[in-house]
Amino acid sequence: MERRRRTEDGRPKKRLILSVTNDVITDQRVGRMARTLHEMGFDVVIVGIRRNNSLPFTPVYAKVVRMPLFFQRSFLFYAEYNIRLFFLLLFKPCRLLVSNDLDTLPANQLVAWIRCKPLMFDAHEYYTGTPEVAGRPFVYRFWKALERFLLPRQKTLITVNDSLAALYRQEYGIKAHVIRNLPPYRPLQGAIPRDELSLPPHLDIVLLQGAGINIDRGAEELVMSMHPRYGIPAALLLIIGDGDVLPSLKEMVKQHGLANRVWFLQKMPYEQLCEYTRQASIGASLDKDTNLNYRYSLPNKLFDYIMAGTPQLVSDLPEPRRVIQKYDTGLIVQGHDPAQIADAIKRMLADRVRLKTWETNSLTAARELCWENEEKLLRPIYADFLK
Repeated sequence: MERRRRTEDGRPKKRLILSVTNDVITDQRVGRMARTLHEMGFDVVIVGIRRNNSLPFTPVYAKVVRMPLFFQRSFLFYAEYNIRLFFLLLFKPCRLLVSNDLDTLPANQLVAWIRCKPLMFDAHEYYTGTPEVAGRPFVYRFWKALERFLLPRQKTLITVNDSLAALYRQEYGIKAHVIRNLPPYRPLQGAIPRDELSLPPHLDIVLLQGAGINIDRGAEELVMSMHPRYGIPAALLLIIGDGDVLPSLKEMVKQHGLANRVWFLQKMPYEQLCEYTRQASIGASLDKDTNLNYRYSLPNKLFDYIMAGTPQLVSDLPEPRRVIQKYDTGLIVQGHDPAQIADAIKRMLADRVRLKTWETNSLTAARELCWENEEKLLRPIYADFLK
């Protein structure tokens, strides 16, 4: 029989199961949620998937269950995932189910109905607006039908920004709690020297980081902006993370002879990633307005850059624009032509006084834009389930 964690007075802790369709380690939002819920007194279990390149992950604040799947992509991946998740949740003791994004909701909702368990839905994005879904008619119709059936039945909905909350309210008449995906506050201390990170000491670094470097995120245009014909002096584009377009980006670098101007590093633990973020002169976030999900996105990396004191170069979308204009922490680029991006990078690097101001403003904003403040909004939402 599975052993249950207990409170100080010997009572079993209330178990909470969070479900995700990733391999857990790169999902900073779920990790932060899990840590806060653990501190509140929950026995937290995170269920994700195991891939061939999954890194070890054994946090002290949660038990992690990674399901190996035969299918790694397409409709069969989601079908297999939800079937396996259904049977896992059906028999695992718990007080509360937490579904992260629409692709985990079918199994969670079925188990919630069968076992009469409360269900929390956390929408990290507007799932049916993603290019992987919206651009494929059959796939879109399937997920949209599920969304229309399931979302109006959710008693508690959490999402990541005001724009998405307004969209869900307009479309389904439901009120969402907004819990932004902010990093924990990290006062800057001594940085690891560049040579220990194998980074060139004499170049400005333009950084693009993230676990979802996918289509329409502006990565291709950012890579091409580093072409010598655009004249960015003494700079290196560093891309860290994972995503669908990485193979094509690497081929682009090879075809255009940019290997000395564009470097790639694979996904890494968050603490290690923060050291690279600190070394960057500019942090890029260049999502395109090609779908509803990206139009109303508030990228996690924007706040990671702010926390590191790294000035930001962002595309002109509602949520990033609101942050940049309020805190004056970087520059908004109006388009995605490589020449436009290169011009913005050159202007930022040429004005060292302004660059220093953006750095200072970022570090000031970081005291407000941190998880310690955001979790104050989260705790009351879950508190009733501890009773």
